[in-house]
Amino acid sequence: MSDVPLSRLRRRGRDNATVYTVLVVGALLWAFPLITAVRESVAHGGFGNYLTVLTGTFNGVSLLRALANSLLIAALHALLVCAVGAMAAYAFSKLTFPGRETLYHLVLIFLAVPAVAVIVPVYWITGQLGLFNSPLGVALPEAALTLPFAVLLLRNYADGIPDEMIEAARIDRAGHPRVFWHIFLPSARPALVNLGALAVMWSLQDFVFPSMIIKRAELTTAAQAVQTIQSAFGPTPEQTSQYFAALVLLAVPAVVLVVAGLRFITQGITAGGSKE
Repeated sequence: MSDVPLSRLRRRGRDNATVYTVLVVGALLWAFPLITAVRESVAHGGFGNYLTVLTGTFNGVSLLRALANSLLIAALHALLVCAVGAMAAYAFSKLTFPGRETLYHLVLIFLAVPAVAVIVPVYWITGQLGLFNSPLGVALPEAALTLPFAVLLLRNYADGIPDEMIEAARIDRAGHPRVFWHIFLPSARPALVNLGALAVMWSLQDFVFPSMIIKRAELTTAAQAVQTIQSAFGPTPEQTSQYFAALVLLAVPAVVLVVAGLRFITQGITAGGSKE
């Protein structure tokens, strides 16, 4: 430490101060809307507003039911993405077949496809399958758009699993299904947990597919409810506070998931980034 020039220490201190300042300002900007919503939700009527909106129904929508609907769709979304993504990642990483890399890069191209670009085919396919007003009808297109990222994430992680483990199991006459179940899945569990957390978070925020597929009030999701219940509250100060209370409650699952799983989400993004 004594060999480091004083000017370099000062410059390093200024750089650290700049980084922390930017982080604090960014955190405040992110938290300001949430803090404002919480403050307004108790401005008139206090915390009793939360009990009111939890036990009431607005434009036929129950907030508790909307939260439950969102969590069900998010669970289906995460299950589909993790199951299909894991099998695809195993194939692209540990199996050898003609056109493997070409097919893998074709899958990655779909990372650039936005949800609005597939609205028409999704609407037609959903009608053909009879999945309107169904949680699965929402989870399927969400999973389809998330799968390219899942394949990228899980294949990068799978490439870090030693091939010797797979070869040893194959020598012991274990088939690919057994190797996948007993070796690949346990080894990839950290990446699967991270992928599942991201899938749930993205599903909770989705508004496009629920609005297109869900038409019945009792199946409304949390993202839909933000707009659906707006007209149910009048302009009075107490009703305005109740509306803010509803917004806070609808945001709670996503905020809790991000705060509780931030470390796992960060690890999931970087999983497989370095190999032995």
